[in-house]
Amino acid sequence: MEGGLRLLESRELAALAGAADAVTRRLHPEPYRTYHVDRNINYTNVCTGGCRFCAFSCRPGDKAGYVIDRQMLYAKIEETIALGGDQILLQGGMNPELKIDWYEQLLRDLRGRFPQVNVHGFSPPEIVHVAEVSGLSVAEVLGRLKEAGLGSLPGGGAEILGDRVRRRVSPAKVSADGWLDVCRRWHALGGRGSATMMFGHLETPAERIEHLDRLRRLQDQTGGFTAFIAWTFQPGHTQLAHVRKVGTFEYLKMLAVSRLFLDNFANLQASWVTQGLKIGQMALRFGANDLGSLMIEENVVAAAGTSHRASLAGLRAAISRAGFIPRRRNVFYELVDDPPEESPETGAS
Repeated sequence: MEGGLRLLESRELAALAGAADAVTRRLHPEPYRTYHVDRNINYTNVCTGGCRFCAFSCRPGDKAGYVIDRQMLYAKIEETIALGGDQILLQGGMNPELKIDWYEQLLRDLRGRFPQVNVHGFSPPEIVHVAEVSGLSVAEVLGRLKEAGLGSLPGGGAEILGDRVRRRVSPAKVSADGWLDVCRRWHALGGRGSATMMFGHLETPAERIEHLDRLRRLQDQTGGFTAFIAWTFQPGHTQLAHVRKVGTFEYLKMLAVSRLFLDNFANLQASWVTQGLKIGQMALRFGANDLGSLMIEENVVAAAGTSHRASLAGLRAAISRAGFIPRRRNVFYELVDDPPEESPETGAS
């Protein structure tokens, strides 16, 4: 961990980029870099979490609270399929009115109506909350959701995996150990999912490295993480609006250090949604091998005042300008498009 902290405290951005890029090219010597087409659907905004970094959710009883109408959900999925998407990311709040039977019925309905669409759903804090309000264990909830049709588990709600920080920014959420336990149990069922980190708020550099170390240790045990995604905290309209927003230098450095530290993660994803497409393109030279999702819909980051948009052509062009062939993948990082005949442009811009 001391070595990781030294890297994170370094100001030698070019050297870090070169080292991270070398690791990425060793893991991914192929001439392409990937992207995904999916949609982030927030099925409810009602939440008892009270996270200080969130500008999207509302408390139970608030007139602005909602649970998505089933026909509206179907329409969103149909639009996603029409745009070439093969997945929906279902995330919401810790809604005390929604228990395990609601989630099971939702998943069965979606599997019956859209069998070709993967449901990447319900972050570890949501899983723990469903277990608590349903009077079940986490293992029981995960098993029942998997049986009902849950395809993969998103890594949301990790923030920083250190309880000093979690007590200050999200005191009602599951502990760091609890977050990791949900992932461990999901992997034990044969499930796979992503890992994330939201940084640039109240954490120290050492706590960022602790976060990476805990992920690496779990990945050594289970091998169940498909990818790591880091993004910067967006302070607008939140209770932490006074926090200085982390800039491009810090984002790219964190990405490069993550690539060097997480030697057992096959994939690192760029966060163009928080950084913009130009920086997302640069990230492909700082350790990322994936540009992330087209993100047909995104509400949480937008609620904090950050709104970057991209078209499918824009994503592909960004990968090409970075010197690679754009290839489309699914949530498991399997290629789902036909091999292209095009050649990438040389150099990055």
